Amino acid sequence: MRRLLLLALAACRSPDVKVDAAVDAPVTQLTDLRFAVVGDTRPANIDDTANYPSDIVRQIWTDVEAEAPPFAVTTGDYMFASTTGSEVGPQLDLYLNARMAYSGMVYPAMGNHECTGYTASNCGPGGKDGSPPNYQLFLSKLIFPLGETKPYYAERFSGPDWTAKFVFIAGNAWGDDQALWLERVLSEPTTYTFAVRHEPHYSNTAPGVDPSTQILAKHPLTLLITGHTHSYSHVPAYREIIVGNGGAPLTSSQNYGYVIVARQPDGTLQSTSYDYMSHAIVEQFSVTPGGIAP
Repeated sequence: MRRLLLLALAACRSPDVKVDAAVDAPVTQLTDLRFAVVGDTRPANIDDTANYPSDIVRQIWTDVEAEAPPFAVTTGDYMFASTTGSEVGPQLDLYLNARMAYSGMVYPAMGNHECTGYTASNCGPGGKDGSPPNYQLFLSKLIFPLGETKPYYAERFSGPDWTAKFVFIAGNAWGDDQALWLERVLSEPTTYTFAVRHEPHYSNTAPGVDPSTQILAKHPLTLLITGHTHSYSHVPAYREIIVGNGGAPLTSSQNYGYVIVARQPDGTLQSTSYDYMSHAIVEQFSVTPGGIAP
């Protein structure tokens, strides 16, 4: 049944597709808005592929599959591998194999480990760190299969009485082209706007954090979805949830887990964070399309 849903989602992208001339992207039709968020996934030590957290990742995606959202977003860091070694491909393959426990669509954000591993790193055309294997294989294995060509992109959805855009910001592949693109795509009017970026607001040594935050401040925002910190937290002042507890070594007493965001009949969004083992609710809150408490 879920496989049929995936085919239906793909079919909705053509032929009755709405295209924005500035960014040339289709709109996926959905009955309602419901999606999962999964955070950082990597081993504790560099090039330690033997201890990649596959079992944890697989269980998280198994839990997400049971929740049955039509799609999920992920917040970056799918590897911890040196740019000069041979572990990037094997680690990404382990991640993708574990992710197969979920049959829906997955839209990934780029993390600093998809560049050189340093928070301040900047990859891609014009970036000071160039295009190491971490960056190239992230694109080829996770981004190109979506039909995208860059580490920053947008996905659009609509329902009977709502529209939504998900804007994936690559804070470690930042440059003028991305800044101009971000300004354009955020200018598109939608009921809900979600920005997905690896680094949270306070990790501003990443090249794209402060510039993208400044651009986001000029436009409507429902929710900023980030990771990088290996825990879960909600930061209402920034309309932000930090979801970094997807398998990377934890930095708080919270367990590994995931988040489900679901549109409610009154148009608000309910965000629920779950413990991946007990399935207990860690936190639940609601926001309006404008990102504030109802």
